[in-house]
Amino acid sequence: MKVLIADKFPDAGLAELRTAGCEVVYEPDAKGDLLTEHVRTSGADALVVRSTDVPAATLRAGRLGLVVRAGAGYNNIDVKTASELGIYVSNCPAKNSVAVAELTMGLILSLDRRIPDGVADLRKGVWNKKEYGKANGLFGRTLGVVGIGSIGREVIVRGRAFGFRIVAWSRSLTNEKAAAMGVTRLDSPLEVAAAAGIVTVHLAMKPETKLLAGKEFFSAMKPGSLFINTSRAEIVDEEALLDAVRTKGVRAALDVFQGEPAGGTGAVDNPLLSEPGIYGTHHIGASTEQAQEAISGETIRIVREFAATGRVPNCVNIAKRTSATHLLVVRHLDRVGVLAHVFGQLKDAGINVQQTENIVFEGGNAAIARIHLDHAPGEATIAAIRTRSEEILDLSVVPIG
Repeated sequence: MKVLIADKFPDAGLAELRTAGCEVVYEPDAKGDLLTEHVRTSGADALVVRSTDVPAATLRAGRLGLVVRAGAGYNNIDVKTASELGIYVSNCPAKNSVAVAELTMGLILSLDRRIPDGVADLRKGVWNKKEYGKANGLFGRTLGVVGIGSIGREVIVRGRAFGFRIVAWSRSLTNEKAAAMGVTRLDSPLEVAAAAGIVTVHLAMKPETKLLAGKEFFSAMKPGSLFINTSRAEIVDEEALLDAVRTKGVRAALDVFQGEPAGGTGAVDNPLLSEPGIYGTHHIGASTEQAQEAISGETIRIVREFAATGRVPNCVNIAKRTSATHLLVVRHLDRVGVLAHVFGQLKDAGINVQQTENIVFEGGNAAIARIHLDHAPGEATIAAIRTRSEEILDLSVVPIG
């Protein structure tokens, strides 16, 4: 199998893929039209990216069967087009959770103690202990966590060690789960914003989370509160945040923001980054050696399993529910042409197969096919399937509720 890797990837990971029998095309700087051209000319079966965008044109350019995001999210991939083309999209969830949580805690400490400002002054030869000796401290304060995925849970672990009282919100968070984590569940992000003196956001980018931290959210925050975003830039209304910083004394730390350069280096122009009271970092939440080794290992596992079995771990675009209404169960001898006969009869009846699985028993003599259909086969179709009675041992149709 040929694998095109279009972002930085560890040398050891490249070697492991080659050892596994993959032909690796390594183009870490391929972006935009150049990436599309590589997909077109390389004949790659799989594409691996980190932050590189994978638009519809790239997906349509070649013969890709799999795109792997070597990271937790996948909003840089046109998943809709991939699904239309039958291309698997996979990612590496939870492998960078500790790294992002560590950066989050570092940003909280930096905001409270104004560490970057103090370092910058000392580099200019300015000594100002009187100013930088002022800090609220963290012990006993209320930390609000919006989003309790793997990263949010790691933040909670570290927040408890710092002595925070923790309030949290997530769509999946129940009172029982909250109690087990030692946090208080609130009913909405707005309630978290209003209750906490420090708010950190850990949400995936989805239509329902876009601009979730907007004017109403920042209006709910207490004056002088701290806000941290290490998730996705699109979740924050940057104008509303800037207004809160200027009018309410909110202080913020952002690892993600609008207008980030696509590559590893470049110019950046965002008014938030020059605003006193806002710290920016270079979208480095997952950028530790530990995290990259874990992500590399998971990427290799996904590619190897796809090559060996056709199955894709962590696939994000397989339909959770199809339009199938009935399950056709065929117990049969495992012989050439049996399933072709079954599918032929379904085709003649205008019945579409939504999903199928053929389970072979030990010894290789018999098997059971489980075939999901978009409507029930009539008696004539059932009778036609049964005509190969010497090979079809049993047949049943079950409605899917």
